[in-house]
Amino acid sequence: MRRFALIGWPLGHSFSGKYFSEKFLRDGITDARYDLMPLGDIAGLPGLLSGYPDLCGLNVTIPYKKSVIPFLDELNDTARETGAVNCIRIRNGIMIGYNTDVTGFENSLSEFFAQSVPDTLDHEALVLGTGGAAAAVAYVLRKRGIPFRFVSRTPKNKDEIGYDSLNDLRPFLIVNTTPLGTWPDVDSMPPVPESVFRQGQMVYDLVYNPAETLLLRSAKFHGAKTANGLEMLHLQAEAAWEIWNH
Repeated sequence: MRRFALIGWPLGHSFSGKYFSEKFLRDGITDARYDLMPLGDIAGLPGLLSGYPDLCGLNVTIPYKKSVIPFLDELNDTARETGAVNCIRIRNGIMIGYNTDVTGFENSLSEFFAQSVPDTLDHEALVLGTGGAAAAVAYVLRKRGIPFRFVSRTPKNKDEIGYDSLNDLRPFLIVNTTPLGTWPDVDSMPPVPESVFRQGQMVYDLVYNPAETLLLRSAKFHGAKTANGLEMLHLQAEAAWEIWNH
């Protein structure tokens, strides 16, 4: 029996366990299982691995997408360039890190990226958050030549701005990579001023539970197009499965 698992902390919000269990049933995969393995400290990863020698692959979620890297033997090019890992293949004791968030995000927005930017908006994106998911989003935006800025409550460098600097911006794309608004904290959202939301803009929230966050409801009220991160999760999960079985 091949074992796959998700590591992170906490894991109560995770969709991966249900997704892969249903996939195994649907596709008649009888030689695999998928477990949730909450990890309170990334330093506990070697102990976890030694306890499950049948592990063939891991998904990695908040808050370990960056801090897991020193524990790995290799990184593929995308993981190296993003500096973040959400998928690990384990084979013959060798752990290789990948970033399938990149695949999921880019493919889920492929139609939107093909559209022209309305004249009322700037060809600029805002990435809310600076963690591992933000690194994957930034990678895709750079690849497509889209200028962007990270937005943080506590900006630390020239590439980051605070939420109090957003009032006069007209971005054509806003991507929330923070967990704010995730169930059960459904009444919270990143402190984006309402003046930033505009007709024709896309607001994409990586949060998928609930299906429509407070951020998405606020943006939709002002005429923005909205999408949550569920399709991205499906796409990145399938990309991980391909990596584990390649």
